[in-house]
Amino acid sequence: MFQKGTPYRIKVLTKILCSKTLIRNNLRSYISADSVTIGAVTKELKTVQKLEFVPRNYYNGRENQSTIHHLQWMMQKDILGQDIFLLGPPGPGKRHLAMKYLELTNRELEYISLSRDTTESDLKQRREIAGGSATYFDQSAVRAATEGRVLLLDGIEKAERNVLPVLNNLLENREMHLEDGRSLIPASRYDELLLKYGPNEMEKWKLVRVDENFRVIALGLPVPRYRGNPLDPPLRSRFQARDVNLFSYQEYLSKMKELAPQAPTEKLEAILSVAFALRSEESSNIGLQEFPVDNLELAAKLLEHNPDSSTYEIIYKLYPYKVFLKDGIGNLESLLTKFSIKPPENGLLNSWSEQVKQLLNKNNNSANSMYVETTYQNNVIEDMMKTIKVADYCLIGPKGCGKSLLVDRVAKTLGQDTETIVLYQDMTSRDLIQQRSTLDNGDTIWVFSPLVNAALEGKIAILDGIHRIHPSTLSVLHRLVHDREVHLHDGKRLISNDRYTFLRDKLKISEEDLKNSGIFPIHPDFKIVAIGEPPTNQTNSSNWITSEVLSLFLFHELRTLSKQEEMHIITSQFGPISKPLHQIIDLAHTLRTSGDPTLRNLAGHLSTRQLVRIAARMKNFPTDAYEAIEETFMMKFMPSLAKKALETTISKVGIKSVNDSNDNSENLQYKIENEILTIGNTSIEVYKTDHLTQVPKILFYDVQQHIRLMEKLLQDFLLGQHLLLVGNQGVGKNKIVDRFLELMNRPREYVQLHRDTTVQTLTVQPTVKDGILVHEDSPLVKAVKLGHILVVDEADKAPTHVTCILKSLVENGHMILSDGRRIVKKIPDDGCSSKYIEIHPDFRVIVLANRPGFPFLGNDFFGALGDLFSSHAVENPSPNSEISMLSKYGPNVPVETLRKLVNVFGDLRQMADTGLVNYPYSTREVVNIVKHLQQFPNADIEDVMFNVFDFDKYNPEMVQTLGEVLIKHGITNKNIFSQQYLAMKRARKELQVTQNRYSGLDVNAPKHGKEDPKNEPHVGGNTWAGGTGGRDTAGLGGKGGPYRLDKGHKVHQLSDEEKNAVPEHVQRAAREMGRKAFEQRLKEIGMSGYDASLYSQFSNSVSREVQSLRVILSNLQAKNKERHWTRHQTSGELDDVKLIDGILGEKTIFRRRVEEEPELGTPQMKPKLFRVLVDVSGSMYR
Repeated sequence: MFQKGTPYRIKVLTKILCSKTLIRNNLRSYISADSVTIGAVTKELKTVQKLEFVPRNYYNGRENQSTIHHLQWMMQKDILGQDIFLLGPPGPGKRHLAMKYLELTNRELEYISLSRDTTESDLKQRREIAGGSATYFDQSAVRAATEGRVLLLDGIEKAERNVLPVLNNLLENREMHLEDGRSLIPASRYDELLLKYGPNEMEKWKLVRVDENFRVIALGLPVPRYRGNPLDPPLRSRFQARDVNLFSYQEYLSKMKELAPQAPTEKLEAILSVAFALRSEESSNIGLQEFPVDNLELAAKLLEHNPDSSTYEIIYKLYPYKVFLKDGIGNLESLLTKFSIKPPENGLLNSWSEQVKQLLNKNNNSANSMYVETTYQNNVIEDMMKTIKVADYCLIGPKGCGKSLLVDRVAKTLGQDTETIVLYQDMTSRDLIQQRSTLDNGDTIWVFSPLVNAALEGKIAILDGIHRIHPSTLSVLHRLVHDREVHLHDGKRLISNDRYTFLRDKLKISEEDLKNSGIFPIHPDFKIVAIGEPPTNQTNSSNWITSEVLSLFLFHELRTLSKQEEMHIITSQFGPISKPLHQIIDLAHTLRTSGDPTLRNLAGHLSTRQLVRIAARMKNFPTDAYEAIEETFMMKFMPSLAKKALETTISKVGIKSVNDSNDNSENLQYKIENEILTIGNTSIEVYKTDHLTQVPKILFYDVQQHIRLMEKLLQDFLLGQHLLLVGNQGVGKNKIVDRFLELMNRPREYVQLHRDTTVQTLTVQPTVKDGILVHEDSPLVKAVKLGHILVVDEADKAPTHVTCILKSLVENGHMILSDGRRIVKKIPDDGCSSKYIEIHPDFRVIVLANRPGFPFLGNDFFGALGDLFSSHAVENPSPNSEISMLSKYGPNVPVETLRKLVNVFGDLRQMADTGLVNYPYSTREVVNIVKHLQQFPNADIEDVMFNVFDFDKYNPEMVQTLGEVLIKHGITNKNIFSQQYLAMKRARKELQVTQNRYSGLDVNAPKHGKEDPKNEPHVGGNTWAGGTGGRDTAGLGGKGGPYRLDKGHKVHQLSDEEKNAVPEHVQRAAREMGRKAFEQRLKEIGMSGYDASLYSQFSNSVSREVQSLRVILSNLQAKNKERHWTRHQTSGELDDVKLIDGILGEKTIFRRRVEEEPELGTPQMKPKLFRVLVDVSGSMYR
């Protein structure tokens, strides 16, 4: 019997030894009521004051071996009283490990998410006004030290330098001096002094005991592998480090099977294999982003809910490599094929389910719905609905492809409200979570941000523009996304609904106690959806999809619609497609699929959004295809190469260029009859308003070109479009808009932007009055309220990350103001009217901007937001229109003179367009010349033209060009800019300054005056004859006197030419000095005189072009080195967002412009190297 059972026992033993369960549990953890033991390490548990501050539902007792080994090490460090630093790749793994340890050892948590906006007051003490007095409130670090909690510092590498060192003494000696005069001292020292002196003395000395159980756990990324600030050596030396990088392959697979027991095992293994391959050193060496292994659990859950999903779909949601990779796509896809994973050829998703179809039909009955169904978009909606049940996601797609519309459809299908938060570059972490304000009595309070309100109310928070926000600011969202927890600046804590339920039901903590402790539940229906655009440049320095962002969301990519899909949408909304519109759609798809990068970049101007706008216009106001394209692309302002490539493509799709008919078309007129304004063939009712003082009244001379433009503006106005006018300086953009509004009797609100414009100044301006924070409405808010026209001037001067906040307002009719109010299309039935501003139906936005590119070098507003507006190019008037307009400014100026001026400036503008001239001369300069000639008809036209061209006198190449143009058109017959000509011209006429002075004495009678026996000349006196006569005597000049009398005195006077000439000896010395310097330079570079003359022949031939290129490059360099705002400074300009901090006595409330240094961890910016290839062969002459 024994022999018979032996093989069986051996078999069982072998099975046990090979079991993964044993491998996982060879280091066990035991929990009793009083202690925790991991392996041979035991820690005694202590009671805590606030059970609700102990993390819950992180430790489940089924942790893998890697986790248990990490926990044992942390327990050892805890017993030794040492602080811990957990290093590892991006993702929630480090934080979850720390939370598991705190839950396992029953420790209370204080949490700080560090960012570039974190200051000393966020760590130690913050001052608040309560009851009219300034009071200090302890922050996380101080609370943790005094209460014996664990301080968790998340994102060490994101804090700015010299912020965290304030904790050095607290970490090393458990000592810290506080702003309110108290001092933290170690527990041992405090107990010793307490025993010796008693509690009264301790309180008098303001000494505070640091609990012996106080610990610090820091979480961070290894720098320099990742971006961020390197650890300060003194700070680093105070921590014990632990690398918590990767679990083993089997540990991940076991966890995924545990979470998704019904998911196909082969798919889980394939996904895991790809993840480990992309985490290899080889993948890192070829520049691939790290695969977010912490999201493998989400992949398992997706497969559990959707077992029919392909492996590729799941991987692409975790790692959308086509979006952020420029090179290496082929290598990555070849890697996928090794695991039998093939990308779909057509990129289409699986057919959509009948269940989702019913949901869409059920919720698509809204009268205001703009959604037109297509199979592809329905597939995307279904896919997003599958994802949103598992995790938050990010939707990436080019601008104008319908991202916001699809996300809105998902929310409507799920029956949830949305909260759109527009992200911008200068947004701080405080703006995302909480904002400071004051009560009516002056007390300071913290107000929930829209994101926090959405979390509490169970809305879908839409983060629009995630590609704009700084990565450091985005880091405060990590815990909210991964764990549904967030610690607020005022000490409140939001936790997930299941953890809140655990505290309430399992631990029997009442809701009242939880509220008093500042704990609130996040609604279980709360979701986050981020919207972003693909990186324009896939280099590491500008690619916003970093390893951290990959670990934050699952991803969906939205492509542009196909031709058939766009035609279906347009046909559904506007009926049959006309031939011109069909040609424009053909052009859009030709550009999108072009192999030429220049043409592909232009395709963004013909997005789906823009095609729908063109279709709406063509339905109501038929337009030629070429004219529509010309306005859409602003072709008149395009660089020559891009313009030529576009024109070639336009001709290939059958669109013919139309001749400019500005001067040949019918005579357009406008009139107002019976309160109806008619411009050309377009009419609108004259607006009735009580705000007549805000209706523009200007001097405006009609020209056909401007009337035609105003008719186009009126047509777009009738279609409900917002307008964008782009043009050179001085072409009359403001005048045209003002005249347009004057004719319609529309009041306007005007705002002029500049480089220091902020989101606050554009929306609401915070000010402090009598110690209370007051928000004053900007012109934008006033226009929204009253239904006025908002005119935004110089839009290209403000950074595009500021003006981009107009996107949500213009596109969706929604905007959240910094004071908490929100602009909406319609106030909800249950909404508080004081929190909402309803958009007046008459509200419109008209934006004015200079043309993009050189020489303005402003921000490309048209490129960033142009497809949100109906765009129009404003050019200089045609020659005939310009002559007609100038004749009204100068009716007495000869027409021939006007024609010469128009021809001169026409040539100069054409040269500016081709790059031969840097400055784009405008109508404004010509008008000023004509005004001068009208007022002073005897003025020399050459002198008047110097008023414009004196700016160019110090540019030799420009002087030569201007001289040639002026001679060509008969303004002069020689170069009027030469020094010799200028000296001769001034010598022709001597000017005399005459000051008329009233002496107060009468002229008695004319008289000859006394004769001076010495015949000396006399000036004034009214006595002597000769000299400069007095009031009555004869002489040269004077008030009275019978006649001029010359007594023969010598007049010594140089000729004007000689007076204006430089002395010959000076000229000779200058020439000699120049010759010696030239010879010395030739000697230094080893060049003979003959070589120098030969070189000059070639150099002089291209000197004008070389100088032009130098000017362009220097301007570009100046723009690249433009200084940026730096916050949290102790001097500079007062920062609007820190006004309350200023009231409270904070020091770092200023901002300064400094040269922006490259972010630490980014590749070094290398100087650009230009190589010029010159063909000097003579083959063309053979």
